Amino acid sequence: MGQVYRTLLGSHDGYASAYVARIAWQMDEQRRLVLEAVRDLSAAELEWQPAPGMNTIGMLLAHIAYAENHMVAVGIEGHPSSDTKRVIGLSEEDEGMPLKPGDPPAPALAGKELAFYEDALARARAHTHAALERLTDDDLTRVIVRGGGRREFDVGWMLYHLLEHEAGHRGQIQVLKHLMRATRG
Repeated sequence: MGQVYRTLLGSHDGYASAYVARIAWQMDEQRRLVLEAVRDLSAAELEWQPAPGMNTIGMLLAHIAYAENHMVAVGIEGHPSSDTKRVIGLSEEDEGMPLKPGDPPAPALAGKELAFYEDALARARAHTHAALERLTDDDLTRVIVRGGGRREFDVGWMLYHLLEHEAGHRGQIQVLKHLMRATRG
């Protein structure tokens, strides 16, 4: 028999909930795949825009970091707002999303190298791990109310949303890479 390739679902140690530890591992695996997809991109490629008003790969990376930090602060920790500028070095305005039709890429991200985005993503994830390590299974059904009571979700759903949010943007990043290389030759 030839070589056997094993692919197994992982987990993290030190979490109060085994379920949350598995979700955190899955989030880290998505992050690894995102970073693998962009590892060879230059600053110019990170800010390449298929057309005015469309996202860049850099904007998507900044958005992933911003959104993760914000969602953990308000959607898991239950804070009324987040302080993403302090935690990851980016504000909602800095990430530039969503762009208006015809707009250029986010000015705050101009010329940023991959290391800038890797740092923001790492800082967001460190904050996420610190928040998730404390969650118990009972916390998963805790309901968070937002928007004056017009929006309700539980912590378990927010964990799902964090995972699917990054996976969706990873797909966008991969499509943008293909478009960029197809149009540049």
